Order: sequence, then structure tokens, then C-alpha cells
Amino acid sequence: MNDKTTSLAVAETQEPGASQTVKAQLRLREMILAGELPGGGRIAELAIVEKLGVSRTPIRAALMRLEQEGLLEGLVNGGYAVRTFSERDVSEAIELRGTLEGLSARLAAERGVAGAVLAEARACLGQIDGVLSQPALDDESFLRYVTLNQRFHNLLSEMAGSTVIARELERVVNLPFASPSGFVVSQANSPQARDMLIVAQDQHRQVLDAIERREGTRAEAIMREHSRIAQQNLRHALAGQTGSQMPESMRAIKLIRRRG
Repeated sequence: MNDKTTSLAVAETQEPGASQTVKAQLRLREMILAGELPGGGRIAELAIVEKLGVSRTPIRAALMRLEQEGLLEGLVNGGYAVRTFSERDVSEAIELRGTLEGLSARLAAERGVAGAVLAEARACLGQIDGVLSQPALDDESFLRYVTLNQRFHNLLSEMAGSTVIARELERVVNLPFASPSGFVVSQANSPQARDMLIVAQDQHRQVLDAIERREGTRAEAIMREHSRIAQQNLRHALAGQTGSQMPESMRAIKLIRRRG
């Protein structure tokens, strides 16, 4: 999802009402993804007003924005309910991200990338190597990986030099569960977690090498294959959807309906 700090910083430069709307939007999104507002449940507007301590106007504006994001759906008789998603919905969103990231990588390779940006990407991968060098990863390590992984993917998007693709990619990664690290934390207690992250890191290095060598077709193929790891993570997260196995950070998985 969007970076909270950036959103709030932007909000502070806007009118007070707009700032309240952004804050309400961020808090409501947190509540949905933390499972505080159950999937399919109608949003009790007055209860939200009381809980967040803001007026109804910014709450209503925030609800409209979350509907546009795809987390809420409008009801026939008015109001909103928390959306649920089919496994296919999420899988297709991840596939679309892989397609766009592949296109972005190919353009970066064909057009060439400034040395400073390549150096920044290599430094980011070096930091990820540092995280993965530990024999076992704790929750803090996983969260550190998520931050660095998102940074690397952002740099890949920047390398293409395309505002059109960057805009569309931003829209896709903001779809529920479609971000590059959307399911990484769900693996924190899995014995295979570190191995899968090492595979992903190898793909990071391969795509950066392809971009540096100006091998567009190879770069695109690697990023499309890279998204398949997220597909595996999706299946892994859904397989562990029972209450006792589910990390608190992944309660939002309950919003996904498994294929019958």
C-alpha cells in the first residue's frame, strides 16, 4: 500500500479537511487489513466516526477513496461493505504486476539506465544480502526484507523512465495483496521461507545484470518469472489460513475466497 509517512506529509500541506480525510483513509485501511472490519461486513459509519474521533465528512470521503482502491464496495441501499476477493482476483492482479514489471525492465534495458541509479540498485541488493546472510530470519528481519524489496522494485520502475508505466504499475501494486511483498510476512514461520527469498534475490541480481547488459527480452522474462514467487506465496498463505497458524499481520488473508 501507499507509504503512510509520505501520504501524511502531503496531507499536512493541504487543507485541514483533506488532511483529516487522508488520516481517516489510512486508519480505515489498517483496520480492514488487520481484520478489525470483517469481509462482507457493512461499515457502521457512526461507529467509525466515534472510533477515529473525526467528523462524518472526512470519513465519507475516506470511504469513497477506499471504494476506488477496491477495498470497499458500495451497497445498493447506500453505505459500504468490506470487499472480499476470489483467489483468481488476487492471482490475476499479481500476474498483471509481473507483466508490467517485465515491460518496465525491458524498456530499462533497451533505453539504458544512469550509472547512479544502477549503483543505488546494487547497494540495495547488497543490503538484502546482509539480511539473508543470517541462518534464521526473525520477524524484524522479514520486515527489513520487505522494506528493501519494495525499494528495489521501486528502483526498477524508475529505470524505465516511463511515467505512463510507472503510474499504471503504482495502481496495480496498490490493489489488495498485489504488491511485491504482499505475502512475504506470511512465511515468517515457514522453514522454507529463507530459501524462497534467496531464490527471489537471485532473480533480482539476474534482472539487474540483464538491464546493465541491455538484454531487454531476458530482463522482461526474468521479471515475469519473478512474479511467480508471489503466486507461490499466495497459495502458501491460503493453505495456512487456519486461525492458530495465521500470523496476526496476515489476518487480511481472510478477505480472500479460496477456489472451490
